[in-house]
Amino acid sequence: MSLQRCQAEWKELDKEFKQLQETHKVYRQKLDELTNLQTICSNSISKQKRRIKDLACNLRRYKHSANAEEVEVIQKINNDIKERRNVFFDMEAFLPKKNGLYLNLVLGNVNVTLLSKQAKVIDEIFNFLLVWYYCTLTIRESVLISNGSRIKGWWVSHHYVSTFLSGVMLTWPNGLMYQMFRSQFLAFSIFQSCVQFLQYYYQSGCLYRLRALGERDHMDLTVEGFQSWMWRGLTFLLPFLFFGHFWQLYNSVTLFGLSQHERCKEWQVFVLALTFLVLFLGNFLTTLKVVHQKFQKNKDKLKKL
Repeated sequence: MSLQRCQAEWKELDKEFKQLQETHKVYRQKLDELTNLQTICSNSISKQKRRIKDLACNLRRYKHSANAEEVEVIQKINNDIKERRNVFFDMEAFLPKKNGLYLNLVLGNVNVTLLSKQAKVIDEIFNFLLVWYYCTLTIRESVLISNGSRIKGWWVSHHYVSTFLSGVMLTWPNGLMYQMFRSQFLAFSIFQSCVQFLQYYYQSGCLYRLRALGERDHMDLTVEGFQSWMWRGLTFLLPFLFFGHFWQLYNSVTLFGLSQHERCKEWQVFVLALTFLVLFLGNFLTTLKVVHQKFQKNKDKLKKL
């Protein structure tokens, strides 16, 4: 490239750079405006909520001494208040808000609110990855069973149920019901991932030791659950497992409640509630059964001694 070409290239770059500076200046101004608007909206919503709460309390007190016509007016205002609260929820979905206790403990003071509908495709990617993950587990286990592995029982069925649940989550459209459950589901997913990591870390070491001693088959593998051969040294993990099981029950109860909401139109809410209930019952009862069997075996050994 000749010197003249280099000079011409630099002039063009300098011109584009000045345009970039102007664009960035406008961006900073708009960003300040956006921040101010977010603060105004958040403060206005909080103020409205406080006044509506006070108004609802006054209406409840007044309702006891009201006549039939006044009761009808009070009922209409209460219905409007309920609708207004739903609108506030939709507004707050696109405004920054403080994290809950769990997210503060895990992530710190990091804003995780997605401020546009386009950004919420991240949820769809996450749910798709869950479907892919559980599908690969079911395929792996089917291949291992065909080759003589002793994988059996609920923990195999658990992965098929989890695949179904993830698929339903993937088809659940973004709306009020989804937003009301979203934070709880993401927090549950984070906790479940941590427990799965702890399980894998322990089980892989346990399997390696048992295979070396000749007590386990080489086709045995780590599972997302609890089996009798994992007992030694695993008592520290049981509280996490039981907590995760009851969180699944909590998810089920929450979804059953949402399915009764007057604005609930999606079939996914009730189906997911049933699916989480099935997972809770299967996981909890199977883990409880294994723990009980282990205690019984230990009692029998003590009696023989």
